[in-house]
Amino acid sequence: MTATVSPATRAARPADRLVARAPRRGPLRWLREHIVPIAAGLAFVYMLLPNVIVVLFSFNNPTGRYNYTWNEFSLDAWLHPCAPSGMCSSLGLSLRIGLLATLVSTILGTLAAFAMARHRYRGRATSNVLVFLPMATPEVVMGSSLLTLFVSSQVPLGATTILIAHIMFSISFVIVTVKARIAGLDPRLEQAAMDLYANERQTFLRVTFPLVAPGILAASMLAFALSFDDYIITNFTASASSITFPMYVWGSAPRGTPVQVNVVGTVMFLLALSAVGIGQLIGRRGRKRAAR
Repeated sequence: MTATVSPATRAARPADRLVARAPRRGPLRWLREHIVPIAAGLAFVYMLLPNVIVVLFSFNNPTGRYNYTWNEFSLDAWLHPCAPSGMCSSLGLSLRIGLLATLVSTILGTLAAFAMARHRYRGRATSNVLVFLPMATPEVVMGSSLLTLFVSSQVPLGATTILIAHIMFSISFVIVTVKARIAGLDPRLEQAAMDLYANERQTFLRVTFPLVAPGILAASMLAFALSFDDYIITNFTASASSITFPMYVWGSAPRGTPVQVNVVGTVMFLLALSAVGIGQLIGRRGRKRAAR
């Protein structure tokens, strides 16, 4: 007796079943799907490569004056950071000027940012344009103009004139950074605090200032970096006895930059990474608490 197999049974057999296969993904399709992460990774490598070289050559023991080729691993530069004459004194001057310029420019810039973002007054548009002038003016022009101002006013050049110049161009960056943070605030949060019978001072201290604080911190870090790193304007407004760290590095380059310069650069780089990392951890904990 012959058994007959129905068409439905035949279609259900594994050998006769049509298996849907995923289309093959060629290399061009994979590249199109991952082009953005690849470009971002290459950009990060491009930006961080000089910092990696600085960290690496801070452990180098050069054979001659120049620290441009790798010779052998050594901790001598880390154990004796002030061995080069005049380096630590110039570093201390840059740190003092940078901290003072950051403090003053952060306070004045934050107050100006609140005034420009929250109040309407005559000349508001003009003040917005004036804020961008120090940022758009070439540093050579600004440095020579400040030199002319100090000389014509018979102000002796030195650490004071450097501090005045650094405060002047740092305020603009602080205003722009803090103002952007204020513009991004949700006004309903302050209105809710007012509805809960908080006065203006309590609303500012408990709602507005904590929300603006990350922007103020970022602005202060930017101001310190600009002040500590500046050379052109500092060179115009400094005297022979007020040598900052960038001026020391530039002056020592023709006769051989000491390895300790890379040590200072490595320490500053690690401090900046630590500050950013701590800020990210604090922000993550704050978001977790708010989610609860």
